[in-house]
Amino acid sequence: MTIIDKSKPVLVTGANGYVASWLVKRLLDEGITVHAAVRDPDNEIKIGHLRALGENSAGRLKIFKTDLLMGGSYKAAMEGCELVYHTASPYTLVVENPQKDLVEPAVQGTENVLNTATDVPSVKRVVVTSSCAAIYTDAIDTTKAPEGRITEKVWNTTASLDYQPYSYSKTMAEKRAWEMAEAQNQWDLVVINPSGVFGPPLNPKTNSESINLLKMLGGGAMKMGAPKIGIGAVDVRDVAEAHYLAGYTPTAHGRYITSAHNTNFLELGTVLQPKYGDQFPLPKKALPKWLLMIVGPFVNKLFTRKYVRNNVDEEWKADNSKIRKELGINFRPLKETMEDSFQVLIDEGVLRKK
Repeated sequence: MTIIDKSKPVLVTGANGYVASWLVKRLLDEGITVHAAVRDPDNEIKIGHLRALGENSAGRLKIFKTDLLMGGSYKAAMEGCELVYHTASPYTLVVENPQKDLVEPAVQGTENVLNTATDVPSVKRVVVTSSCAAIYTDAIDTTKAPEGRITEKVWNTTASLDYQPYSYSKTMAEKRAWEMAEAQNQWDLVVINPSGVFGPPLNPKTNSESINLLKMLGGGAMKMGAPKIGIGAVDVRDVAEAHYLAGYTPTAHGRYITSAHNTNFLELGTVLQPKYGDQFPLPKKALPKWLLMIVGPFVNKLFTRKYVRNNVDEEWKADNSKIRKELGINFRPLKETMEDSFQVLIDEGVLRKK
């Protein structure tokens, strides 16, 4: 059991990220001092929203310049912290060199932060943002899992440098985190494993993959139909709350699947239809799998025939009972998450009415 003192500062790595920004807000609203670690403190486009949060909250915000791959760069930011949130990790699906662009930053960044945690005597708990990608690669893997759905006991065994390297990088980084946690006895490790994260960004200029999918749904790229690619979905605000609870619940332990809905691309579009269907070219029907097998590889290089075979018209199933029971989290309805996300893109002029 680990009790964290709320009067002590908390470190958040990658603090300007999509999930991390909401976590910073949650901590500041609680009156906590947040040490926000970012790569470039002078980039107002990327961190201006954090400064605004700090000026309008009960807590205090201190911004630190850090580098995921530079040993010791987190030491100053971590001094005096009992709780460390490591959210920083590269998230991109299209890369030239998966080992150099994804695996090394994810694994070495994790090693860097956790080595520093061991060097700083005040640290009692580290909460790492992993992903359901460390549990599965393709939707078909979830229904083939031992219980017919993924649980915290399952590890990804099907991703590789050549196939779904992002999932491979998350798997390697989380495994390394557990190895390092077991090699010391100063701090305990709790891991959050979100599925597809949606919801309104605090920084509208964020470039998350879920925002890119929303642009495709609302911009007309899927007006002829959307593929029924099975995924999990969860609200970014709920993921931030999961992190907060994982840090401050004394009995929190192990991994937590943080996913609210077992869904698919088509449902993400159709749930928006009642409110936005008259104004935007949202998908109404499913694209047939056979068609995607033929044209998918030409439209998007991620849509290989193997990917289409393992994800289109395949259910995605996860068991979220551990986080609901142990951390007491209640997830938002999918409709609320999607409408709030979509409205931000409209307000920012990213999506225009037809």
